Amino acid sequence: MSAESDDESLMAVEREVSLLFRRGRARVAEMSRRVHPQLEGMAYSMLAHIEQAGRVRVTDIGVHFAVGKATVSRQIRALEELGLVDREADPLDRRAALVSLTEDGRRRFLGARDARMERVRALMADWPEEDVARFAELLHRFNDVVGEGMGV
Repeated sequence: MSAESDDESLMAVEREVSLLFRRGRARVAEMSRRVHPQLEGMAYSMLAHIEQAGRVRVTDIGVHFAVGKATVSRQIRALEELGLVDREADPLDRRAALVSLTEDGRRRFLGARDARMERVRALMADWPEEDVARFAELLHRFNDVVGEGMGV
C-alpha cells in the first residue's frame, strides 16, 4: 500500500469516526432525555456505567470518564435529585461514596437502553451476522487504542 493511499484511508477513517462521534453525542443526549427529560447528555453514559458496575465509587466514575471530581459530583447530585441513583458511604473507606441505581433509575435506564438496542438491531438488520461480529471486534480494537492515549 502506498503512503498516498494509506493517507487517504486514514483520512476516511478520521472522517467517519468524527461523524460517528457527532452522531453519538446527539444520540446520548436523546437517550438521557428518554430516561428523564431533565437529564444532561453525559448522564445516560454515567447511568450505563453504574448499571454495569452495580455499585461504583464516585471517584472511579471520574476516572472512567476522565472528568474531574466537580463534574462527576454535579452529575451524581442531579441523578440523586431525580431519584435515579442512591449514594452511600463506602464501608471500606467512609470518606468515599458508592453510587448505585435506584429501582426507578434501573427501570428508566433499561427502558431507554432497550429502545436504543431496537434501533441498532433495525439499522443492522440487513448485515450478515459475521459482519456485525467483525464490526464489533474492530470497534473494540479501535477503542482499546484510543484508550491507550491515542486521542481522536
